[in-house]
Amino acid sequence: MTAIWSVIPAAGRGTRFGAGTPKQYLTLQGRPLLSYTLEALLTHPSVAGAVVVLAQDDAHWPGWEEYGGKPLLTCVGGDSRAVSVLTGLAALPADVRADDFVLIHDAARPNLRREDLSRLLEWGRADPVGAVLAAPIRDTIKRVGDDGGIDGTESRERLWRAFTPQLFRRLQLTQALESAAVAGVGVTDESMAMERLGLRPLLVEGSEDNFKITTPADLARFEFMLTRHE
Repeated sequence: MTAIWSVIPAAGRGTRFGAGTPKQYLTLQGRPLLSYTLEALLTHPSVAGAVVVLAQDDAHWPGWEEYGGKPLLTCVGGDSRAVSVLTGLAALPADVRADDFVLIHDAARPNLRREDLSRLLEWGRADPVGAVLAAPIRDTIKRVGDDGGIDGTESRERLWRAFTPQLFRRLQLTQALESAAVAGVGVTDESMAMERLGLRPLLVEGSEDNFKITTPADLARFEFMLTRHE
């Protein structure tokens, strides 16, 4: 199985988190959060290397050129996730062909399980479009009104939460993101861009603990999991 590259958009400033330091650089057990994300990806034998997309004025990047013996490239992203991913796709090595699959993974999603990544790669590369790690919604979903009151209960049947990594072909994803930008559509993940073109990526069920660090409570949860792992 041919090894593939990954793109990690890490240009966000983490304003929702509320810390002075971007959340991907917050320290846990003496290591920046981003290092756990890189470890989860780059220790997988099918991953060849990664492009980390940084903010223009990023003063926190440690200057890594490799991680776990695999190459790390960097480039400067933009003011949205879609722009940063496009920049990362353009910065991939020349030997990554237009029809090669590429992984896109959140910088602040450090708890990716190896078995989930293996399943995504196996099933996604067998699909004509690609695939997304996800999990079915199990909570009851309420629709809320402007006044904060509940207007109704929504059916959760066939509803899933999309995670990363997401796996798509380099050129096809580039075209999908560029098309969304031209149309003025702000896509919230790569799959949404592909869906706009009428494509139907495969959903691959993964562990629900592949959560994104968005709030201080998320960070505390991940830190607790690290302690339990030890």
